[in-house]
Amino acid sequence: MTSLASRTRPDRRPTAEQLLGRWQRYQATGDRRERDELVFLLTPLVRHIVTRKIRQLPAYCEMDDLAAAGYEALVVSVERFDPAKGATLEQFAWTRIHGAVLDELRRRDWAPRSLRRWERDAEKARRELRGRLEREPTDAELAERLESTAQAVRGRRDQLALAEVESLATTVAGSDGVVVDRAETIAGRDRSLDPEHAVAVREARDRIAAAVASLPSREREVALLLYVEERRLREIGELLGVSESRVCQIAGTLRKRLRVALGADAELLAAVVD
Repeated sequence: MTSLASRTRPDRRPTAEQLLGRWQRYQATGDRRERDELVFLLTPLVRHIVTRKIRQLPAYCEMDDLAAAGYEALVVSVERFDPAKGATLEQFAWTRIHGAVLDELRRRDWAPRSLRRWERDAEKARRELRGRLEREPTDAELAERLESTAQAVRGRRDQLALAEVESLATTVAGSDGVVVDRAETIAGRDRSLDPEHAVAVREARDRIAAAVASLPSREREVALLLYVEERRLREIGELLGVSESRVCQIAGTLRKRLRVALGADAELLAAVVD
């Protein structure tokens, strides 16, 4: 098989009908050249997914390993595609590639071990303080317990927030066996998404993750606590040491920023974070 990296990028994106026709020819003839051509035509999916993920990672993270996992998943998706399940080949391949890249990220766990160790220590300290104070500890109280500073605690939380936002992309199996993103099931949502809507929500989630990552520190903290940990406004206020009304103001500003990030697809915000 000719190296994918050595071939010229497809001039134009093939239609779903063209991909299906070529896949049907491969199924009918077993001609590996048809399969290889399908893989070649779909390689932009791998580049697109890996490029977006690598932007969210530290500079030392290598792109090649993620791309290799994506290409392997692409070949498998061509072999295992079943049009009777309702998704197009491109949609099916996207899901498999995206999941494989995330699996590779989780397997390697780019977060430093020291950060994971701090996360465990901070959670233990938070539980102890919560039991003693009968409320959520403030950053200052948590910092004192950890023999640190409130600024350092917030800095560590910012780092962990990026990892938590990424966890919204984790794929899970729905009640009908269809693989969807975890973001589509937040807050007990129990509905099956049709393939086209699932792709739209996935795109929206990626844009929201990018928007959250670029937010000011305080708004990013609120986003994590509100949408990932699903805490109440009062709890967030106690945790951050501000009033509930102030948290409400920050949450309102946050939602406006996310709607701007989604643009014409702002109606998908509810499908991702509500």
